[in-house]
Amino acid sequence: MNIRTDLGAKLRNLLALALCAPILAGCFGAAAVGVGAGALMLTDRRNPETYVSDEAMEIRALNRINEKYGDKVHVNVISYNRMMLLTGEVPTEAIKADAEKLASGVPNVKSISNELAIAGPSSYGGRSNDSYITSKVKARFVDAGKFQPNHVKVITEAGVVFLLGLVTQAEAAAAVEIARTTGGVQKVVRVFEIISPEQARAIDNTPPPAQPAKPAPAK
Repeated sequence: MNIRTDLGAKLRNLLALALCAPILAGCFGAAAVGVGAGALMLTDRRNPETYVSDEAMEIRALNRINEKYGDKVHVNVISYNRMMLLTGEVPTEAIKADAEKLASGVPNVKSISNELAIAGPSSYGGRSNDSYITSKVKARFVDAGKFQPNHVKVITEAGVVFLLGLVTQAEAAAAVEIARTTGGVQKVVRVFEIISPEQARAIDNTPPPAQPAKPAPAK
C-alpha cells in the first residue's frame, strides 16, 4: 500500500466529514468509517475544525518522524485540542529531543508532552497487551457512568495509561481513579485540559443543575 496515498485519503475523508458535520443526518452516503468518525465527533468536546486539525497534525508529525528514523523508532503521536503527546520508544536522548523538534514544527501545535522512553521498540505482544488495557479502561468508564466516556481519550504504552481530554476536575479525578484501579495498569499520566463545569455545560449544550426549591415564607 502507498502510505502517502493512504494518509492523503484519510485527510480528505476527515475534511469532508467536517463539512458534513452540521448536516450529518443527511450524509448517509458517507463511508462507514466516516459515519463512525462523525458519531464520535458529535460527542466530542472539540469543535469539528479542531477535531479534524488534530487528526491532520498527528499524521504530519508521525510522517516527519518516520521519514527520518523509520524502523529505528516506535513513536505514537496523539493530538487533542492541539496539545500533542508523544509516546513509544526511541534509542537515544538525542533522537527523543529531535522527535519533539520535528513534531513541534507541525503548524498549530500549542504544546507537546514528550513521554518517549529510551528503549528498544516494544514487542507485538506488548502492544497487544497495551491495546487490551486501553479497552478495559474504556469499558470501565462506560460501566461507571460518571462521565461521557468519549470525553476522555485513553492511550496505553508499556502499561502506562495516558488520559487526554477537555474535562472538569471532577471528571478528571473519576477517570484517573478508574484507570488507576484497572488490572495491568502500571501508572496513570494526566494530559488533561481542565475546564470549569460551566464551560463543560456550554460545550455540551446541557442546562445547569436544578436548584432546590426554596421553602415558602412563614405567614
